[in-house]
Amino acid sequence: MKNQLLLSELQFNEKDLLDLFLLIEGYIFKQNEPSIDAIEKIIENCDLAMKEIEDPLEQVEVLINQIFVDQMFIDDPKAFWPVISFKINLGVQYRLLAPTVKAVILQYIFESCSFEADIVFVPDNVMIRVTCDDNYAIIFDPISGESIDWHQLDDRMDEIGGDPSDIELLPMDKTSLIIEHLTALKNALIKESAFDKALKCVDLLIELRPEDPFERRDRGFLLHQLDCFKVAYDDYQYFVEHCPKDPAAQLLKMQLDKITIVNNVLH
Repeated sequence: MKNQLLLSELQFNEKDLLDLFLLIEGYIFKQNEPSIDAIEKIIENCDLAMKEIEDPLEQVEVLINQIFVDQMFIDDPKAFWPVISFKINLGVQYRLLAPTVKAVILQYIFESCSFEADIVFVPDNVMIRVTCDDNYAIIFDPISGESIDWHQLDDRMDEIGGDPSDIELLPMDKTSLIIEHLTALKNALIKESAFDKALKCVDLLIELRPEDPFERRDRGFLLHQLDCFKVAYDDYQYFVEHCPKDPAAQLLKMQLDKITIVNNVLH
């Protein structure tokens, strides 16, 4: 029942992204909604930092400097983000936040400071776009705080292909961000052998995109790790049938065939 209520919130509710990420965290880790007092304190400091500044562009630049330098949120890209970086309160406390989590927190901070901010995908990164006025916006990396100019943006968008003049940099929708967040959290939990919590992530992902055979494969793997092989077998079989040319599916099929043979002998 709790799973269905959460899905209803994720799919249909008008809550902002930070609230949705807090709900996910509470569900996965079986805790009450985490506090955002530390984030509110950062917002207070940001308001103070730009109190005497009137120019919107300068205000945004001061806010970025306040967050990444004064508040020490500057970081380097990582091949692997640990589970702690997906926990909002602890991540803020230790200044270690996974990209989607940090992007959502930054969006919340800038909007709380009365700026329009959205999360955009600029190959190959999730980035923040803050609108300063009718003519100017700043796009920056949520991990390093480094901004990109229009020439860099054009170069990156060229990777998409097609006519650059027809490419519009649209905000990422909530569902895409939630899926990216759950996928990254699932992978971190698997790496740290928290299979029961990773299974919760997969269950939500399957509800959000039920036709994805790779999520069924991952659920099969997690059920297998939790000694539920009879249930895992159906997910493995689903993956093999829908991705027959995938190298992992071919190997898995050989293993499933052997299991079928053994079962026949036993019976």
